[in-house]
Amino acid sequence: MCAECGCGENNGNTRLQFTAKGYNDDNAKSIEKTLLGLPGVLYVHIHTHDGETTIDYNPTKTKLMDILNVFNQNSVEAAI
Repeated sequence: MCAECGCGENNGNTRLQFTAKGYNDDNAKSIEKTLLGLPGVLYVHIHTHDGETTIDYNPTKTKLMDILNVFNQNSVEAAI
């Protein structure tokens, strides 16, 4: 386990995999950058062509609502 951020095996991180509607090249990059700036968000991967999205995060550092707010602020509908 990483002493700095707490990432590693059996650390309680959560993986979200879902489809989102409303991505374009610009907002996908902005969303990815914003999410990675949240505490505890370790990984973000977005497929703009089909909306497939994967996020790994530590729920003790970032709440799901904080993640959803990023999508709402960018007018992207995340089906979680």
